[in-house]
Amino acid sequence: DNGNLFENGDLFSPYTLLPYVNANNSVRVTDDFMHALENDDMWELKAVKSNAVLERVKAREVMNWIAEAAWASADPGMQYHDTINRWHTCSNTGPITASNPCSEYMHLDNSACNLASLNLLKFADENGTFLVDKFKRAVDTIIMAQDIIVSRSSYPTEKIGRNANDFRELGLGYANLGALLMTLGLPYDSAEGRLLAGQITSLMSGEAYRFSGLLADRKGPFTGFEANREPMLKVLSMHLNEAEQLYSQVVQSSIGAQNPDLAVASRVVWHEALELSKTFGVRNSQVTVLAPTGTIAFMMDCDTTGIEPGLALVAYKKLVGGGVLKLVNNQVPAALTHLGYSESEVKDIGAYILVKDTIEGAPHR
Repeated sequence: DNGNLFENGDLFSPYTLLPYVNANNSVRVTDDFMHALENDDMWELKAVKSNAVLERVKAREVMNWIAEAAWASADPGMQYHDTINRWHTCSNTGPITASNPCSEYMHLDNSACNLASLNLLKFADENGTFLVDKFKRAVDTIIMAQDIIVSRSSYPTEKIGRNANDFRELGLGYANLGALLMTLGLPYDSAEGRLLAGQITSLMSGEAYRFSGLLADRKGPFTGFEANREPMLKVLSMHLNEAEQLYSQVVQSSIGAQNPDLAVASRVVWHEALELSKTFGVRNSQVTVLAPTGTIAFMMDCDTTGIEPGLALVAYKKLVGGGVLKLVNNQVPAALTHLGYSESEVKDIGAYILVKDTIEGAPHR
């Protein structure tokens, strides 16, 4: 019923996003707003240009508008302004005021970032061990390639080109996390799954900054490094502290015993990155992002994109000559094998899923 959305032909509800179809929308909030929400306090709605107070409403009412709009249309997303800027490596140059539409890249206004992603399934062996050294070598190779691209790219405006070359932001990420967790028999929504994802992310980002420090030794740090030495090193120290806390959680869990090399490396790499950065600076003011990888994930033969879970156990693929091919998710047999099912049991369960489109009620439970 849209009767409550319009009054005299005009938009009535603040949460209605009808004029903004086919666009990514986010709401950026401050810590003050979140505290007002927690305390059920009032919040001032202000004009963008004049900053004049237009209305005072409950912060909880504003959050309800946001939540209802997200429920109805999947937009807006939420961005936390103060948290984002606490982790800003170049805050002396300027604040972070916005992101790109997908919200993975946040840095200075009029800047640019080239993206790359690694297929995580390529770094796990048949026993479920994460191949730390292989992953680190891949990170080093891609970071070097991305840094080379910065100076050899063209940019839409002169200002963006200048900032891209002065700050050399990179965006290395990964795809197929959902498939990796499924293969290892770990529930996506589980403490173990989150700890493994945290370790991999920590290792990737820490190794990227470590290698950026080595590049700075050879090629020099990014142009804006000296002006931002203090916030840059502060953020790296914050990452190190988080890596130490993550390590403490990992060693107390079952996931630590399964991948001991990963547990240690995801912590130690930040010590090395910070020491190199103090000595040589860093070549890149930012090195990693977690992009959605919606298109390139398929080119990389990934079953899941970005950090998303597998959406279904059965996939349907349209054939060029007509018709549809029905396939069980590629990771289901590997996951069942890892959980201890025999080859014949895996085949029985796969056949059941193919017919029923669900694993509920499958044999050999």
